[in-house]
Amino acid sequence: MDAIITGLGQGFATALAPLNLFLVLAGCFCGTLIGALPGIGPINGVAILLPIAYGFGLPPESAIILLAGIYYGAEYGGRISSILLNVPGDAGAVMTTLDGNPMAKKGEAGRALSLSAIASFVGGTFAVVLLTAFGPALASYAVTFSPSDYVALMVFAFASLASLVGSNPVKTLFGAVIGLILASVGIDANTGVERYTFGVPDILAGIDFLVVVIGLFGMAELITLVEHQAAGTLKALKIDKSFVSMSDLMRVKWTILRSAIIGFFIGILPGTGASVASAVAYGTEKRVAKDGHLLGTGDIRGLAAPEAANNAAAGGAMVPMLTLGIPGSGTTAILLGALLLFNVTPGPLMFTQRPEIAWGLIASMYIGNIALIIINLPLVGLFARMLTIPQQYLTPLIGVLAFIGVYSVVSNPHDLFMITALGVFGWIMRKLNYSLAPVILGFVLGSLFEDNLRRALSISGGDWLILVESWNAVVLYVLAILVVVLPILASRRRASALAEGDSPATQA
Repeated sequence: MDAIITGLGQGFATALAPLNLFLVLAGCFCGTLIGALPGIGPINGVAILLPIAYGFGLPPESAIILLAGIYYGAEYGGRISSILLNVPGDAGAVMTTLDGNPMAKKGEAGRALSLSAIASFVGGTFAVVLLTAFGPALASYAVTFSPSDYVALMVFAFASLASLVGSNPVKTLFGAVIGLILASVGIDANTGVERYTFGVPDILAGIDFLVVVIGLFGMAELITLVEHQAAGTLKALKIDKSFVSMSDLMRVKWTILRSAIIGFFIGILPGTGASVASAVAYGTEKRVAKDGHLLGTGDIRGLAAPEAANNAAAGGAMVPMLTLGIPGSGTTAILLGALLLFNVTPGPLMFTQRPEIAWGLIASMYIGNIALIIINLPLVGLFARMLTIPQQYLTPLIGVLAFIGVYSVVSNPHDLFMITALGVFGWIMRKLNYSLAPVILGFVLGSLFEDNLRRALSISGGDWLILVESWNAVVLYVLAILVVVLPILASRRRASALAEGDSPATQA
């Protein structure tokens, strides 16, 4: 404990140096703006700004503090476009659209933005506290997860999808299957066989996540707005000065705590990330709540859960990177590369050999979370006023952001046609009352599931029993079964109770 306090004190001395303090604030502010742009997300933001951090000749601790500020700033910013435009800023913000955008459409944009900022702050701070106290021990456990354990984790996540969104589990699972099919497009890395490419060379490398999320959400939203404008049924959005209240915070306090715990522990598992964490946290909250059917209609619990989880996962992903040198997410993989550029090797020895970097980064995360809540809450009114933009101007704005966001990252004109096609497909799915969130989650989880399944079977020489050999996997399979079975039993019990209540004997 004394070593932790000493190291943290040294870290704050580093993070509070004038240059580093400025970089923390600048990174958080820029990250918020980057995260608010539909589809850009933290991984692309950090990747784009990495050459700048390296090219200015900053000391390694200053460069990594700047990039980390952009990372968790973008996690905050991702909620803005999700709530206001129904376009996720990144994969972790997909679940935020389910309740955040309905709240904005009801005239509660300020309430949604302020609540999500506070949930993000609590989730992020909770993760940094656990990182400080238990980081090395938790990382040592996380790396014991084998490929077969990851397969079980993905099965649990897919099982959660069944009751995640909407009232029709069949439609939800069908959407997830579509996501899995999209994830399998391209050349098979193991066999070199083309899958679902139909002779189109531009998709041999697969479909980029950015293209899928911008197409299904951004372009589908644009087409929906155009449809309403053409039909003359477009309603003006109500804007008021709503803000989160103390009663709101009391109502979601356990939601935020549960989701932060889930997000952090999923975040420390290498390769999972905020998308898995927010999906599991949302599904958990929907099952825990007695009136879980209200989630998805503009319920504050459905907004607080994914926001707390994805920011906690961002902190959790730092654990294996700092303590073991293993990236916990795509963004931390870039941060790992940044450290290697400066000839710094992450791992247990970094805390003793380069404490100014390890502890300085952790201390900057405390400062960054405080800075982000200070930056975001006063700007809630400004963000909410974006909805006062007339719809005839907002529609082309969404289109411009979508096309610029995709082309600036992938630089392939073919993908502009791809997002248009996916937008039409997403619009049709909306007309048929399909939720688009399972499609995105199926796409994200599909590659993780396939990669780890193949690794597990390669290790065992094709023996499928390897999937149930570890206790981690068994526990996750049991949880997956309970997730599917318990709601069915509960609904049957409610149906039988209603039937008994309506029986003649009861009425007499």
